[in-house]
Amino acid sequence: MGPILNGLLNLQRVENRLRAAKTKLARCRRSLLFQENQLRALQNGLEAKQEEVKMAKIQVDRLELELKIRDEQIAKLRTALNLARTNKEYSSILTELNTAKADDSKLESQVLELMKNIETDQAACREIQQQIEEQKAKVEQVRRDVDAKAIELEKEIEEIQREWDAAASKVPPAALHIFERVAESYDGEAMAMVEQVDENSVSFTCGGCFMGVPAEVVNILSGKDEIIRCSNCTRILYLKNHDL
Repeated sequence: MGPILNGLLNLQRVENRLRAAKTKLARCRRSLLFQENQLRALQNGLEAKQEEVKMAKIQVDRLELELKIRDEQIAKLRTALNLARTNKEYSSILTELNTAKADDSKLESQVLELMKNIETDQAACREIQQQIEEQKAKVEQVRRDVDAKAIELEKEIEEIQREWDAAASKVPPAALHIFERVAESYDGEAMAMVEQVDENSVSFTCGGCFMGVPAEVVNILSGKDEIIRCSNCTRILYLKNHDL
């Protein structure tokens, strides 16, 4: 294998390391993003619960105002009941009074239920607030760890990038262009090893897509230093004895 394929294989090795380091950096930063999202979810949950408490209190105020009005109405009906002059008038006022009392009792039950819910939601708010404080501390710790790790990884990436640039400078521009284009399609894996189906077979496959590779392609790769791409996946082919 000549300098072109040798150069590409060396570039592939560096490409793999470069992408691995960049993946580590991305994963490292995602860990912080995950913790920040957890914090944001808790804060959103607290805001939603606080809004429920606020709306419940507004409803309680409305019902208590309605109770006050009804209490005044009941007081008037009691006065009217004492002043009734006939049995019919007394019976009519008494019915109205009992109905008002029943409605008043229903409103009081609603108020008590709402107050109970408010107490439960307020307790939930306190619990969520505690979780938020704990999560904030966790986010800060993760941020410090991530910042420290990111500095190391960024330094590693810079060093590998210099190696990549050096390796790329030894590859002809046309070959480098093909390598970069294929690498973008396959997450950096631009090269594919030609694999023999078995020791006694003359059948070969592409190590990238596992589709068949003609024997004449293998013969060319054995004797010439040129780029030959898989007809199916378009990766750059190389022979097994030059494995990465």
